[in-house]
Amino acid sequence: MAEKGVIITADDFGAAPEVNEAVMRAHREGILTCTSLMVAAPGAAEAVKLAKACPTLGVGLHLVLVEGRPVLPSSQIPALVGPDGNFRTDMVRASFGMFFRPKVRRQLAAEIEAQFAAFASTGLKLDHVNAHKHFHLHPTIGGLLVKIGRRYGLRSVRVPIEPIDVLRRIEPGVSGGGVERFVGARLKDRLWAGGIWSPDAVFGLAWSGAMTAKRVAALLDNLPDGVSEVYLHPALSAYPGSAPGYRYSDELAALLAPEVIARAGHLRRGRFADFASAG
Repeated sequence: MAEKGVIITADDFGAAPEVNEAVMRAHREGILTCTSLMVAAPGAAEAVKLAKACPTLGVGLHLVLVEGRPVLPSSQIPALVGPDGNFRTDMVRASFGMFFRPKVRRQLAAEIEAQFAAFASTGLKLDHVNAHKHFHLHPTIGGLLVKIGRRYGLRSVRVPIEPIDVLRRIEPGVSGGGVERFVGARLKDRLWAGGIWSPDAVFGLAWSGAMTAKRVAALLDNLPDGVSEVYLHPALSAYPGSAPGYRYSDELAALLAPEVIARAGHLRRGRFADFASAG
């Protein structure tokens, strides 16, 4: 049987010091292999400094286009932001504007370009790209991500397709993910056509914010063939702007748990770049 591969990712790097410290601990002491940087977040400068001192950690771009701070001034992207200058939170309404209104699409393209450029300016090597709230599943965002990202060396993207059969082996009553699987299949086709790699399966959607040690250990025991990504949101604690109800410290504990580390030892762990280059 072929050896199964796994990428262990932490999202929201740069969101706050509580996240940054958790990411570094999870990589140095636990099973974390990658993290995704929010380039305009309050703790981004600290995150970049920490990442440069730890070259074994794969760092990608966590593209933020909803519920966060943009790179560009609000005067340049008025259709994307609210009165406070931050991105809008109404994803459905924002999605329609991005799809149907050329003015909104131009502003969207400018902000995506600015975030890629901001990442490039850090000097870090771009390991992968994903998007906050998986907004890159939107066909307009997905298309711009590919078009713009290739100019910045984009080689790998998360496609959040979570195999429900694996989840039900662990917790039989779990449900969800149908929309992501339907739309994700089309994104995967677009990436394939653009020569961009993505893992075969992704885990972290159904139990987002509640990826406990028990669940992560069970996932590692039940991974499908191929390369899977398991993503979490570790932090020392809740922080300004964090999601209500997320069990941040439990997710950090999962990445450090001895039983989880033991399971991961039987798998080939790596960064996106490690698997993309072998694909």
